Amino acid sequence: MKVFRTQGTCAQAIQYDVQDGVVTSCQFLGGCPGNTQGVARLVVGRKVEDVIQLLKGIQCRGGTSCPDQLARALEADLTAEKGIVL
Repeated sequence: MKVFRTQGTCAQAIQYDVQDGVVTSCQFLGGCPGNTQGVARLVVGRKVEDVIQLLKGIQCRGGTSCPDQLARALEADLTAEKGIVL
């Protein structure tokens, strides 16, 4: 399980797993419980690229949001794994 320390959100961190390019688990630590649980459930089973496309750029406060932070975490992993720039 990977842990991403968020910046600029109520959630302090996101725990997630990815296997074969698909998000297999996701949990936000902190944040608005209903919203973060909803986002976590909606991303499980989706391709990483699809999650990034759906969530990147969503704003709540401070130019980011919990969904945006998840997209940033997945994007960083994808970039490091494939050596690509998105």
